Amino acid sequence: MEQAEKRYYTIGEVADQFGVSKSLIRFWDQEFEMLRPHKNSKGERRFTPENIRLLKQIHGLVKERGFTLKGAQQELYRIRAWESEKESVVAELREVREFLVNLVEGTEENQEEV
Repeated sequence: MEQAEKRYYTIGEVADQFGVSKSLIRFWDQEFEMLRPHKNSKGERRFTPENIRLLKQIHGLVKERGFTLKGAQQELYRIRAWESEKESVVAELREVREFLVNLVEGTEENQEEV
C-alpha cells in the first residue's frame, strides 16, 4: 500500500526509494542546478515531492537510459522547454475554444430572437 505523500523526505529515504547511495544523491544535487532540496539548520537535505519527481527523471535518464550527466542536463532543459511550450499552446487553444463557444452561443441567441 502506498503511503501518503510527505512534505519532506530525508536523503536516506530518497536513496532507498531509488536504490542508490546517499553520496550519489548528493552528487546529483551538485551536478543538477535545478535540483535544489531544502536544507535545515544543520545543513541536512530535505527533499520535496517535486525534488523526488525530478530525481526520478534524472535516475531514468542516467541509470536506465544511459545518458551522461551533461546529456541528462540537456535533456531535462529540453523537456522543461517543451512542457512550457505545451502549456502555452494549451492556453491559446482554451482561449480559441472559449471564443468559439461564445460565438456559437451568440449565434443561437440571435436565431431565437428572430
